[in-house]
Amino acid sequence: MLLPNQLTVLRIILTPFFLFFFLSDSPVFRQISIGIFIIAALTDWYDGWLARKFNYITNWGKFWDPLADKILTSTAFIGFVIIGEIQCWMVIIIIIRDFIITILRAYADYKGASFATSKYAKWKTFLQMAFLYYLLLIYTGESTPSIYTGNEKIFSVLMDHKFIYYFMLFITFITLHSGVTYLYKNRLIIRRLFRFET
Repeated sequence: MLLPNQLTVLRIILTPFFLFFFLSDSPVFRQISIGIFIIAALTDWYDGWLARKFNYITNWGKFWDPLADKILTSTAFIGFVIIGEIQCWMVIIIIIRDFIITILRAYADYKGASFATSKYAKWKTFLQMAFLYYLLLIYTGESTPSIYTGNEKIFSVLMDHKFIYYFMLFITFITLHSGVTYLYKNRLIIRRLFRFET
């Protein structure tokens, strides 16, 4: 198995470990969860760089690399649902949208077609990841006495529930809208794919 594909597998393997440490009551374990998440996210950048530089592009990688990304981000969102920081229905919409588009793209690649990734979709991914990093850092800091003590007012502002709710609502809307836009722009390719099957 090529190194980029090994990194993709590593990202999938790290995901449940991230969730385990993140949901722990131990501040140290929560800090470790951030490290795991960052390492897993870096494997995404590095395996993509390797694939492009050395042309390590395989059908296996085309399918599993984006799916591994969605597994990681979806798990992080689910973690915040479990601890009650974000709404479950928003995460369900994000997960359904992301997995539908990812699987559809993989199916198109398998059939020899290709969907162009729009800048809009890239911004959607950037917003999701930036928000997750924000929540991870603030939540971990809030649950670490040595950091939280003396900074209560700052954390109360940073972890304002209305701000988190409306920003997550914005991300949910952007995610859903980008998915609908993506399907519409590629509707002809999608029709050809499924017409071929029938």
